[in-house]
Amino acid sequence: MFRIRLHGRGGQGIKTGARVLGSAFFAEGFEAQDAPLYGAERRGAPIYATVRAGRTRIFERGPVRHPDLVVLADETLLAVAAAGVLAGISPHSLLLLRSREPADTWRDRLQLRGRVLVLPTEADAPGGARFLGTTCAGAAARLVGVLSREALEQALGQELLGLSGADRRESVDRALAAFEFMSSEAGCVREAEEIAAASLATPDWIDVPSEHGPATEPAILVPATSVQVHTGLWRTMRPVIDSELCHRCSWICSTFCPDGAILVDSEHRPSIDYDHCKGCLVCVAVCPPHAIRALPEQEARAAELAAAAPAQREAPR
Repeated sequence: MFRIRLHGRGGQGIKTGARVLGSAFFAEGFEAQDAPLYGAERRGAPIYATVRAGRTRIFERGPVRHPDLVVLADETLLAVAAAGVLAGISPHSLLLLRSREPADTWRDRLQLRGRVLVLPTEADAPGGARFLGTTCAGAAARLVGVLSREALEQALGQELLGLSGADRRESVDRALAAFEFMSSEAGCVREAEEIAAASLATPDWIDVPSEHGPATEPAILVPATSVQVHTGLWRTMRPVIDSELCHRCSWICSTFCPDGAILVDSEHRPSIDYDHCKGCLVCVAVCPPHAIRALPEQEARAAELAAAAPAQREAPR
């Protein structure tokens, strides 16, 4: 089974690149997984995505801890320990990174025993950062040696439907150019031998003492928290409570809200703090009477402005 990790920053298309690579494997008849993993939903934050592909059913889940191939879209992440770019790399692993420096320079700097390849940067090309994910996917597809150009084109066409025509063509062109650039190294990534479960260490058991609810309950509206950071600006979908349908079982939505952004009054009526609601829509999913619905943020703001307009006209001057 192939195990691949793609590292980059939010906004560089790493998640899309993993989807393209996973879809290309699937088009070639492989069983495939692709999944992103990231923390804060913001542009520029370190993220990575994993791809597994095998000829039989895949039972592994979670992060790829022993990669056959690591693809790095942004070399500055090598200085960020939390990004974990080199985690689990062995002499078997191949590291492909975008850089202006030659591969030998990086191999010496990082003291790696495995192979290192470099994909030249496109820093001089305007808007190139938006296409890094598909560029890296194209290079990776060539390195594994089992994916055809046709399978890559099919995957690109499938995963990039949401882009405008110009962006889609640019993304496809960059991916195919990277695929051809790596032609001399086609097939250099090999599947590692399977690791026997019996050889894995038994996980340590950690006893976590229980605490009184208020001590561990998330609360963003008290001192020493992020009350000043209006994370609601990240939201694209807004949860809206219909008071007519609400049964006031507010302990459910308020407990499940990961940011504590659902406030409850003395009569158990919930309300949403839109300054800090990120629009995860967990409350929509868990509301028993379906009293919370999701609205596109632009639509909700337009409705607010329309409702406020009469009041502004009637206000005394």
